[in-house]
Amino acid sequence: MEKEVIEAELVLPTYFNFKKIQIFDKYPKGQSRGRWKHLKQIIQAENYLNYPPHQPNYVNIESPPSMHPPKRICDITGYEAPYVDPRTKLRYANAEVFKLIRSLPNDYVQRYLALRNAAVVLR
Repeated sequence: MEKEVIEAELVLPTYFNFKKIQIFDKYPKGQSRGRWKHLKQIIQAENYLNYPPHQPNYVNIESPPSMHPPKRICDITGYEAPYVDPRTKLRYANAEVFKLIRSLPNDYVQRYLALRNAAVVLR
């Protein structure tokens, strides 16, 4: 190589001295037993009877309804869907999916609507 390039340190070394950490070095066998707890151990350690009943925790997973509006998901692709087909009432994400929706038979459209629990009867 040219002397100027080597002096300017523009050439990367042929090896990198990264330290390889093996999984057994990072988490030794005897050390992990004291850190991790099972859910049953957490429930026994915490006194959940003293918490108010409306506060969500490991035992009571009920929570209030979300304050945000639900996301509209494309019935075909699963992407976010800003559009709704006025004829079939299916949600779609882009023009390609719209063409596919228009080519579907009514039986398939009813199945997609049933998956979303949208009771729409097409004429």
